Amino acid sequence: MARTAIITGAASGIGRATKQLLDERGYRTVGVDLAGSDVDGDLSTPAGRRAAADAALAAAGGEVDVVVASAGIAAPIAKTVAVNYFGVTEFLDALRPALARSAAPRVGITSSFSSLQPTSAELVDALLAGDEAKALEIGGAAEAQGPQVGFINYSGSKRAISRWARRVAPTAEWAGAGIAVNCVGPGIVETAMTADLIRDMGDALDAQLPMPLNYHAKPETVAALLAWLVSEENTHVTGQTIYVDGGAEALLRGDDIFSALPDVGGEAPGDAPA
Repeated sequence: MARTAIITGAASGIGRATKQLLDERGYRTVGVDLAGSDVDGDLSTPAGRRAAADAALAAAGGEVDVVVASAGIAAPIAKTVAVNYFGVTEFLDALRPALARSAAPRVGITSSFSSLQPTSAELVDALLAGDEAKALEIGGAAEAQGPQVGFINYSGSKRAISRWARRVAPTAEWAGAGIAVNCVGPGIVETAMTADLIRDMGDALDAQLPMPLNYHAKPETVAALLAWLVSEENTHVTGQTIYVDGGAEALLRGDDIFSALPDVGGEAPGDAPA
């Protein structure tokens, strides 16, 4: 029997590429977007998220095996945190009971390399606490200071969603129901949303986010990873953000990502005498 997938942000970019790929692989897909897909939905408000989830589930016949949450905006405005964080978490929470009925339920979320870029800890904490009013207040204050400061709305929303996925993935509600929850963290992807940014920033953008392997990505590259993460083949990967960034994360963060982990004093277990 064909697996059923609900994909947000399905009218453009990574969401559209993922929907097309899953269609080609025999899935029954239901796309959600503001317009131009199977279900119209506004993920910027609590009522809109609930209505979109209900409509998508109805369009799927009440059964869902996969949710790919790819809807998002990159503008340096407060609304970005509403869509990119709560538009993911509340949408997924609404669909979790249906996912739990699947024999192989999977969730894929589009985060970003920007989850590693400077942001506001206060904003991230408000998002993770589920305090949308406070998050919008912080985001609005940043927006008022202009695009450079307002960027924290994007980087903060992406850091928070990667942390949310890591936080919920091993819980009884998700892992206990067999639901794998993972994020992808794209670098620069050539979409309509990034076209102006790539054109206007040029070399400055590449300096901020260098991609030594194959340069900028296509949406189909990210879609291919999402398709595997939500496939039945993925039985044990969960709670991860996998960066699809041409090596940017490895280049900028270096090799010692374990420096914060405590070392055990004395002999390593493998070197202990028999």
